[in-house]
Amino acid sequence: MSDTLVEIAGLSKRFQTGGGILRRPRGMLAVRDVSLSIARDSVVGVVGESGCGKSTLARLVLRLLEPSAGQVHFDGTEVTALAKGELRALRRRMAMVFQDPYSSLDPRFVIADVLAEPYAVQGVTLPAGRIGELLEQVGLSPDLAASHPHQLSGGQRQRVGIARALALHPDFVVLDEPTASLDVSIQAQIVALLARLRAELGLTYLFISHDLGLVRYFCDRIVVMYLGAVVEVLPDTATPPRHPYTRALMDSNFSPDPQLRRQLTALEGEIPSAFNLPKGCAFAARCPRVTARCRAENPSLARARPGHDLACFNPIEGKHL
Repeated sequence: MSDTLVEIAGLSKRFQTGGGILRRPRGMLAVRDVSLSIARDSVVGVVGESGCGKSTLARLVLRLLEPSAGQVHFDGTEVTALAKGELRALRRRMAMVFQDPYSSLDPRFVIADVLAEPYAVQGVTLPAGRIGELLEQVGLSPDLAASHPHQLSGGQRQRVGIARALALHPDFVVLDEPTASLDVSIQAQIVALLARLRAELGLTYLFISHDLGLVRYFCDRIVVMYLGAVVEVLPDTATPPRHPYTRALMDSNFSPDPQLRRQLTALEGEIPSAFNLPKGCAFAARCPRVTARCRAENPSLARARPGHDLACFNPIEGKHL
């Protein structure tokens, strides 16, 4: 059995917007040529600013969106080539937890119906006692099965979303900013729950977040995206970043302890429009290390060190970390 559970190769997604009598349609590459492997029983974090393509990538991996180019393989099966019936069967092994725990739950359903829905969609018989088991698994009382989503707190709703994702015993779970809409204290509880479930159930996670501090704490590997493309892949949370953008994200999470502070990387300039990306590196307009080559050529993602991939012509060297 291969150690790789998910293999993403050259994945891209173009959205077409606008168009009409007085306006021409415009195309936007939300995800640009992303390649990534996810090992079994690992947590891979994808981090970047809002609008960088993280959530689009999450949906492409599960084929909730159809890619414009590229392939996704899950445990050796090409997900992007499956017919709908074959895809539905494979999706029993994949699941997703969404960012907003309220809008992702049908307000007309009681919690028991929410948790039973995956079985109905898959045409699988709901085992007796499974609803209570799922609720207890995520730290909720089985008594909440008769409640509607609006009767629960935000943290409780997100636990229900996690329970729904676990319903059919998946191997792989995509977590799309699962703590972003929660209070800080509740965030910590949800992250602890996810860590416990991973250990108990042997889950593999793709963890989407804009918070590099949280990703460094929770994940085994870190993938950094900027305007739809991967600019750096860190093999572990201890490896210093070499891309100026990753360094800037890390500096934005610096410690308040004066002994741990360092010279911060300041980002200036405007983020380019995704509808009209500039020639060369998309980060050039904001990069403190930009050169003429950066403005003329687009760096490709390449191996910098074992397990460490980088797309930068002028990376930060060790002496600058």
